[in-house]
Amino acid sequence: QVYLVESGGGLVQPGGSLRLSCAASGSTAMISAMGWYRQAPGKQRELVAIISSRSTNYADSVTGRFTISRANDKNTVYLQMNSLKPEDTAVYYCNAHWFGSDFWGQGTQVTVSS
Repeated sequence: QVYLVESGGGLVQPGGSLRLSCAASGSTAMISAMGWYRQAPGKQRELVAIISSRSTNYADSVTGRFTISRANDKNTVYLQMNSLKPEDTAVYYCNAHWFGSDFWGQGTQVTVSS
């Protein structure tokens, strides 16, 4: 089992920045990749960014604005969000890929509004 807790969400003005954190616990040694997804009302949950030991990947909508990274112990993943837009407003979820399984956090709300 892997347990994930997100933090760092909040209200920010358009053009502002926010950094999300995800702390993993449990059988973290078996995590092969971690990522961030988001879901806005009326929309499907979508991939924002994912990181593994070999690569990173970003949604086209956030490329150049968001950066995903991991702490040295690999148990914490961050999402640095810059140049935020109102359309970035969503609940952001942390994800951990564990062999053939996926584990999810409870989510953190990000609201971009003036």
